[in-house]
Amino acid sequence: MFSANAKFRLGLLSLALCSTLAWAQTPGAPVNLTAQPAKVNAAATSAPILGAALAGQRIVAVGDYGTVLLSDDAGQSFRQSAKVPLSSTLTAVSFADAKQGWAVGHWGAILHTTDGGESWAIQRLDTQEDRPLFSVHFFNARDGVAVGLWSLVLLTSDGGKSWTPSELPAPPEGGKGDRNLFKAFVSAKGSLFVAAERGAVLRSDDHGHSWRYLMTGYKGSFWSGVGLADGTLLVGGLRGTIYRSGDDGHSWQAVNSGVKSSLTDLLAVGDKVVGVGLDGVQVDSADRGSSFSWTQRDDRLSLTAVAAAGNGKLQRFSKRGVVSDGAGK
Repeated sequence: MFSANAKFRLGLLSLALCSTLAWAQTPGAPVNLTAQPAKVNAAATSAPILGAALAGQRIVAVGDYGTVLLSDDAGQSFRQSAKVPLSSTLTAVSFADAKQGWAVGHWGAILHTTDGGESWAIQRLDTQEDRPLFSVHFFNARDGVAVGLWSLVLLTSDGGKSWTPSELPAPPEGGKGDRNLFKAFVSAKGSLFVAAERGAVLRSDDHGHSWRYLMTGYKGSFWSGVGLADGTLLVGGLRGTIYRSGDDGHSWQAVNSGVKSSLTDLLAVGDKVVGVGLDGVQVDSADRGSSFSWTQRDDRLSLTAVAAAGNGKLQRFSKRGVVSDGAGK
């Protein structure tokens, strides 16, 4: 069963779970799921978006029903990728360079692109059990890590041609390593961190082959995290909670975000930090996460992801898709 803290986040990430794959089943036989391509839709820019990343100067965003959106003009306009072989929810995306990228989502799906998101191919799909992947990070074009439900960790060293599970150790309090893993991010030194539930941040110094728990003292879920150029680490999540580490993750301190709405994404833009969240909140820091100011949209539209174009312009996404500047402010 899902923990109480994870249910809302899983609901946000599971907007079209049962309707996005075609079922083919005969009495007494195992369930067989057949992937269906994402449909090209004129209203694709209004589909719920859950993750975004840069492919060179291009913004690539992913979300419900296998939607992949591309922008080559710093977010002024978006178009839908017409060649996505899966119509299940995509939750996150990562690019190693301007061409090579990976998207992950429900049914443990991992998609790969070699042309900056124009077309995609399935590298992994687990039709026996829906353990969603919530985040993916590639260190380069070969080495990557995907994380998700119930401490699911998958590693590749061949650009995703093969994926191998990585088992987490037992948590400090004992029991199974079964925390939901929501966001993978790296520090300035190249260490991998994962923002997780029950106040945990996980760390790996060998690209995900071995792990240890960093306990922050918080009891709720962290939904996002980011590493700054000076080595500062930030994680944020439930009820506007933000924790900061200035010593490479050895110790953590709570920072007042000023809001009580849950934060869904954190982004570093130089020395500045921006976070977006539910109820239309945005938090901003000009001092590397030591303090934050906040704003809230008049329409209270829940924000789900944020990206910074090459010119530094922020592009926000929401449960209603691409957010236009000025709308609802």
